[in-house]
Amino acid sequence: MNIEFDDEALEELYLLGETNNKKYKKLPQTIIKKYIKVVNYIKAAPRLESLFLIQSLHYEKKKGDLNGVDAVWINDQYRLFFYSSADNCGIVVNALIFEILKHYE
Repeated sequence: MNIEFDDEALEELYLLGETNNKKYKKLPQTIIKKYIKVVNYIKAAPRLESLFLIQSLHYEKKKGDLNGVDAVWINDQYRLFFYSSADNCGIVVNALIFEILKHYE
């Protein structure tokens, strides 16, 4: 899939493994490593439906207030949120990563 980042700090985390953004600066190093691994899984997926096959991601389409948002697990506490979009043929192959959140916070 094609990956884009809505937040520069998330791109820095992915490319450099660190960021000065205070929202993500204090993330544990283990979470950052898993975040990079999850983004690589998304990037390697040929289409969105392929994420269902990686059970550890617990991929889901959100409903309610987060309607239209996709989410995968980084671990049991942290979630990675992104928007997905289709190409000209209607196959979902684009992901816009916009946030890491601690679950239930």
